[in-house]
Amino acid sequence: MPKVVKRTFSLTEEQAKFIDSMVERGDYASGSEVVRESVRKMREDDAIIEKWLVEEVLPTIEEMEAHPERLVPLDEAFDRIEAKIRSRTRAAE
Repeated sequence: MPKVVKRTFSLTEEQAKFIDSMVERGDYASGSEVVRESVRKMREDDAIIEKWLVEEVLPTIEEMEAHPERLVPLDEAFDRIEAKIRSRTRAAE
């Protein structure tokens, strides 16, 4: 098991109540466990976001910069989206 380092943090009353409720419900054995799980989840989320940025967003930006002629003006893009929504709404009726 990794070495545990003790820290002191200030929380709002609402945050403290939330942590206490998680422990009282039996979801976690202690407030420290809630915080450790929260940090683990944040690290996992950050890794997912970083992967998405590197694998999808950056290549899309690079493609847009390489081929600006393919870009659609914002107003036109919204018009297309609204038309698609109207079309699907009519089809569902």
